[in-house]
Amino acid sequence: MHPQSELAPIPRIGYGTWNRSSEEAYQGSLWALEAGYRHIDTAQGYENEQDVGRAIRDSGLDPREVFLTTKVKPGNFAPGRIMPSVRESLDKLGMDKVDLLLLHWPAIKNQFALEDYISQFAEVYDAGLADRIGVSNFTIPLLTRTIELLGDRPLATNQVECHVYMQNRPIVDHCRSIGLSITAYSPLARGRVADDALLRDIGKAHDAGPDQVALAFLLHEGHIVIPSSARKERIVTNLKAGEIRLSDDEIARIRTLEKGMRLVNGDWCPVWDT
Repeated sequence: MHPQSELAPIPRIGYGTWNRSSEEAYQGSLWALEAGYRHIDTAQGYENEQDVGRAIRDSGLDPREVFLTTKVKPGNFAPGRIMPSVRESLDKLGMDKVDLLLLHWPAIKNQFALEDYISQFAEVYDAGLADRIGVSNFTIPLLTRTIELLGDRPLATNQVECHVYMQNRPIVDHCRSIGLSITAYSPLARGRVADDALLRDIGKAHDAGPDQVALAFLLHEGHIVIPSSARKERIVTNLKAGEIRLSDDEIARIRTLEKGMRLVNGDWCPVWDT
């Protein structure tokens, strides 16, 4: 078992590599590390783990300085499959373990029993292949059962869609009540915040763009954020969002942008909390 008290906190701003080609994932991760990011987020399903690993090696940093997250895709939840799939990920990354390993989704349409794939996940953790384990896109009932099944193995985070237009209050409030951090993916609503008049207006007072204000809001809410970009200048400015301190009035104004705009909502998704 890994003593969680000895682990450093998860860096609050990470570089996300979803939907990034091999070259974009490599170059973007390299630019992010040069800019000062120390958290990179990838996944088996992104098919760029090897490129992220190469960027970390080429950065010149000690790999131990970089917080690395990857995720097990649901297609690898079959009996006996999670452990070998994680070892394949580690081979691609060039690492002997990751800082954080997530289950990317609950089993699609309940193809595999939760009890079975959580027990496999626990084995990976017990084997020391990940310092922390967490989940992504898990609902309140799934979280509750997962925590029961894991026993004294702590969950580190629930990575969910969260941005100013879909603040995801039911799961955010529940996770907060049980002391579980939220990692916000698509924190810029896939570019939609760039043209937001309210965010732009608030940004003027901080010499910041709407994207930075959108990230600063999520950071104020206590979330970890993993914005992504293929542009070096945007990667740099996203990191600087951590320096913005929004007023209570500005936070209240941004909360009014909520409109339930869920961008990831296929028929294969779980029934979301309401």
